[in-house]
Amino acid sequence: MMLMIIEYDSMYDEDIKNLLVELQNHISGIDREGYNILTDDYRDLYFKKTLEEIDAWKGKIFLYKENEKIVGLIAGVINNYAIDNYDFKAPMRGRVTELVVSSSVRSKGIGKKLLLKMEEYLKSIGCHDVLLGVFCYNARAISFYEANGYHSRTMDMIKSLGE
Repeated sequence: MMLMIIEYDSMYDEDIKNLLVELQNHISGIDREGYNILTDDYRDLYFKKTLEEIDAWKGKIFLYKENEKIVGLIAGVINNYAIDNYDFKAPMRGRVTELVVSSSVRSKGIGKKLLLKMEEYLKSIGCHDVLLGVFCYNARAISFYEANGYHSRTMDMIKSLGE
């Protein structure tokens, strides 16, 4: 069995789109409010948006390849360049924008390997911290990130106003 992490290659675009759709389907399935839906054009438009962000913000996509099939991916960008203004001071930070491992191979350490690879890249270009967003109803993902040293810094809250 051939396992490896590689950088983005357009020959795997369909595998990447499949993983992004798998992630969105998972999020849709646990979304208590039902706001996260999978539209007909999500697959291509979200993939295009992801590539544009990578290009615009000095980002990378790393893919986890198992026997010629892509089973995991992580995307990350520069979240900011060093900021120092009247109310905020922060060193350069990276942001993980996507991390998905196919459900068929989860809990085998692939997510951790991808996360470490992205952290290594972000550190190599001068990032001091890494940010990421995780859906509050995704308890498994929250546990994974906490086990890898991440913690909550901000939180969105929601209240339904009824119909």
